[in-house]
Amino acid sequence: MKLKKFNSYILWAAVTTGLSITLPSCNDYLEVEPVSSFSPDYVFSNVNNVQKQLTGVYAALGGDQGYGIRLSMYYPLDNDEMMGQSGNPGDNERRDIARYTVQPSNTQLAGPFGQLYAGVERANICIYYIPKMEMYTNGTETEKRELRRMHGEALTLRAQFYFELIRNWGDIPAQFNPSSFETDLFKGKTDRDEIYDKLIADLAEAATLVPWRGEVANDERITQGAVRALRARLALFRGGFSLRRSGGMQRGSDYLKYYQIARDECDIIIKRGAHKLNPSYQAVWKDAIDAHRIEPNGEVMWEIAMAGGSSATGDSKLGYYNGPRLNGSTGNGALTILPTYFYSFDSKDQRRDVTAAPYNVSSAGIIQPRNLQTMTDGKFRRDWITNPTVLTSLAQYFGVNWPLIRYADVLLMFAEAENELKGGPTPEAYEAINQVRRRGFGKAINTPDMTVDLEPGLDKTEFFNALVQERSWELGGEGIRKYDLIRWNLLEQKIVETRAALRAMVAKQAPYENLPATMYFAANSTTPVYLTSLYEPAPATAPANSVSISWVGTGVNTTLSDVFAIGFKPGKSELLPLPTSLLDVNPNLKQDYGY
Repeated sequence: MKLKKFNSYILWAAVTTGLSITLPSCNDYLEVEPVSSFSPDYVFSNVNNVQKQLTGVYAALGGDQGYGIRLSMYYPLDNDEMMGQSGNPGDNERRDIARYTVQPSNTQLAGPFGQLYAGVERANICIYYIPKMEMYTNGTETEKRELRRMHGEALTLRAQFYFELIRNWGDIPAQFNPSSFETDLFKGKTDRDEIYDKLIADLAEAATLVPWRGEVANDERITQGAVRALRARLALFRGGFSLRRSGGMQRGSDYLKYYQIARDECDIIIKRGAHKLNPSYQAVWKDAIDAHRIEPNGEVMWEIAMAGGSSATGDSKLGYYNGPRLNGSTGNGALTILPTYFYSFDSKDQRRDVTAAPYNVSSAGIIQPRNLQTMTDGKFRRDWITNPTVLTSLAQYFGVNWPLIRYADVLLMFAEAENELKGGPTPEAYEAINQVRRRGFGKAINTPDMTVDLEPGLDKTEFFNALVQERSWELGGEGIRKYDLIRWNLLEQKIVETRAALRAMVAKQAPYENLPATMYFAANSTTPVYLTSLYEPAPATAPANSVSISWVGTGVNTTLSDVFAIGFKPGKSELLPLPTSLLDVNPNLKQDYGY
């Protein structure tokens, strides 16, 4: 496998070289603060300089204010899979975001908001100047090909920045030119549908500019499959429900137009064959992402490159802020897998024990079991991080990339769109979702297997409900679920159902009446090994060479259900408030959605 190299280059070029352009702006959310400044004539004079400028655009995705922690591990929670950091709300930061009690003054809003707009500005500069370069049309074939690619990458990056802004804040100020060309920098809100339509059109253009995987070196740069997958994702959100300033959750009457776009883009990706599922679900995480290696099948279609080196501006806390703790004390272990989510998996579904990690780990790699209500997520776990190994590290930054789009998501988006457009599942929709299911159960991906395949004969609603659940099992802990539930207008329903299920678990009501109060794990093991059943009462006698942990207890109520999404209010909590600091500098903006 090819070691990851592009990630460190991004941060080196963006921070050390600093080939960025300073453009005057009165809006602090559009300001860029480069290490040094160069004129556009210099930056956009040759391919090498443009590459360095583009790495600065990529860099706006990472770090503490990006997908290094806040966009990946603060904003997507609470949902029916996981909870944010445990505890009651009232800290005016991450707990209030997770518990849906966030206020405009929350300390965790302004930084990500500003960094996303800094990314927009950097992308705008590239999008404006690259096509105007002489060599864009008259250079060598190599120069033209590379400049077209970078133009397409910039269009795609801008789309991702705006998408993240929209799905968290709804209608937002939109600007598609560098700030130096704008006569009014105190913009009001632009309707999100207008922004979405612009981005969807941009991505159609970008798909003609960016090469497919296999035509270029494998690294973290955007390729055509990622462009098309992002376009499909944006189309589903454009066609889905969202909270509107006019009141309540709404979707447009023309939503099928966008489902068609999503279906067609996914179909192109599937038929191209440049991406496929890794035969092993665990290997995607343990052998690729956590091993700092490029996934060899192209399943990870776009991952946010993190530089490593303990950088709050360009690294990630994946594996430190979440996942098992070292000796029960080092690392936050802050994200909690909900017991109801853990028990929603089929007992033979291999994705459960990848997604959920019911343990801490000693410095010798020995498993230290945790109980059910404190189980952490497991896709990013320090005992899987290698190349280099960080098991005993006291650092907070491990250089682990954030997977933004996987091929499994493409298959599931195709199945969803196909079902919606055709009024029920087609054979192609069944095959797409069943490929994901087969891999999840360790089966041959392309071979029908009725032990795990969805039964034929489902109607549209039944297939959709199966799809809703399958996306949760497949994509759990990847920052997707809350936003999926919002676009389906199911977030409130799932929160209510989850809270009721947690309380039923403690009361030992069906389907949880036989769960054990105590679980036994193999002692002195470097992997979690259950010695007793997860689904039956514990035996009267402890197994030999075991270590026990209290499993299902009242803590599921007092620690989880009493605070889970406690402040959620439909028609408000689906979006975040604009940060106070933004309103202070822009008189043309105001709060909406009841904030």
